[in-house]
Parts: sequence; C-alpha cells; structure tokens
Amino acid sequence: MEVLVLTLMAVVALLSTVATYLAITERDLLTAVIYSALQSTAYAIIFYLLMAPDIVLVYIPVAVGLYPAVFIVLIKKSERYEGG
Repeated sequence: MEVLVLTLMAVVALLSTVATYLAITERDLLTAVIYSALQSTAYAIIFYLLMAPDIVLVYIPVAVGLYPAVFIVLIKKSERYEGG
C-alpha cells in the first residue's frame, strides 16, 4: 500500500511540474491560469496523500478557487495575450 501511495505521489508531482512549466511558457494568460489551477490541484492531492487534510481544506478553496478567480478578473481588465 505504501508503494502505491508513493508512486501516486510521484506521478502527481510530475504532473504538477509539467503544469507549472506550461503555465510559465504559455502566452495566453487565461490558459496559464488554468494550468496554474491544475498545478494547485496536484499539490492538494499530494497534501491529501501526506495525510494533511486540514491543509487540503484550506488550500483547495484558496489556490484552486480564489486565486484563479482573481486572476481571471484581472485578465479581463487587461489584455488576454502576453505581448512579445
């Protein structure tokens, strides 16, 4: 069972790393916010697997809900695509 949890954590950590890279390199800011929310969800899964449900209960609403919502509002007030 422990090997399964560690393997799942490794896969989710890899997914988080890929989502972080995609969020940094993406020119469309709205897509970058979605990748960032995916990365935050992966971190929440890792926290849950580490048996830290109190952190998960705070992290999910803030990192997956509040931050993307604020960033989407700010993107709507500016340009959606990063200039370059």
